[in-house]
Amino acid sequence: MQAGTKNVLTIYTDGSSLPKPRRGGIGIRFIYTDAIGVEEETQDFEDFGYRSATNNQMELYACVYGLKRAIYLDFLQRITLIEIRTDSKYVVDNYKRAIYQWSKNKWLNNNGKPIENAELWKELIKNVQRIKKRVEFVWIKGHSKDTHNKAVDKLAKQSAKQPLHKPLKYVDLRRKKSPKSTQIGSVGICGQRISIRIISSEYLRVQKVWKFRYEVMSKSSPYYQNIDMIYCEQVLRVGHNYSVRLNEEPKNPMIKKVFKEIVNNNYRNAKSNNGKYFLILWKFQKLEV
Repeated sequence: MQAGTKNVLTIYTDGSSLPKPRRGGIGIRFIYTDAIGVEEETQDFEDFGYRSATNNQMELYACVYGLKRAIYLDFLQRITLIEIRTDSKYVVDNYKRAIYQWSKNKWLNNNGKPIENAELWKELIKNVQRIKKRVEFVWIKGHSKDTHNKAVDKLAKQSAKQPLHKPLKYVDLRRKKSPKSTQIGSVGICGQRISIRIISSEYLRVQKVWKFRYEVMSKSSPYYQNIDMIYCEQVLRVGHNYSVRLNEEPKNPMIKKVFKEIVNNNYRNAKSNNGKYFLILWKFQKLEV
C-alpha cells in the first residue's frame, strides 16, 4: 500500500496446518485506513478449524473468508482499494494464473494436469468479482516483525485447535504397505503395464477426474514399493490392487487403461470357503425343518 493511500481496507490473512491428526485453521485481521490516511479500525476474525486441511488450502480459504466478511462491512462503499496481505507465495504467485489461464483452460495446466484446489480458486475469484472493488494481493515475509502478520499467525493456530468443521474435501485413505514415503515423480511414466495398490483417492469435481496416491506392487518393476500420485477417469477402490497401463506423459501422469483388479489368493479362498459354509448351513437348516 502506497503512503498516503486513503479509504483502504487491508486484510491480513494466514492459514495453518497442524499434524497428528492433520487439521487446519485460518486467521484474518482487517485494518481500515480512513479518508485522512489514519488507521482507524482493527478487527480480528477466526473460524473453527477444518479436518485434514493442508497449509495451501487454509492459506487460500483465509483469503476467501476475509473477502466474504468484507462484503458486509458498513463502510464498504467508502473503500477504494482492498489489499490482501499474505505470507503465502502459493496464493500471490498463482492468483493471476487462476484468473487468466487456469479458469480458461478447464482448470488444467499447460500439460493437461489438473490444478490443485480448483474449487477454492474458483471461490476466491467469485468473491473478488462479487465485492466490486479493486483487490490486490501482496506478499509479506512470514514470521517477520510485522505485528499484524504475527497476530493472524496466532489466530490461525488457535483456529486449528478449536472444534473442527468437516474437511473441505473428502479423501478416502488406507495404510500403505511400502516402507517408503510418498515422492512425487518417483515412478517413471513411460507407458508401462504395472500392478499398483491404491492408498488414497480423491474426486476432483471441477475437472471430473480421480486423483490417487498409489504404491507399486510389481516386484519386477524398478519402481517397486515407490509411492506416487496419478490421475484416472475411472474410480478405483482404496486398499485394492489393480493391473494398469500408464500413459507416457510424466508431467501429466494418468492411468491409461485398467486391465483388472488383482484379488489376493487368501481373500479369494476365504470368500470361497465362506460361500461353502453358508451353503452347508442352509442345507442343514432345511433338514432340521
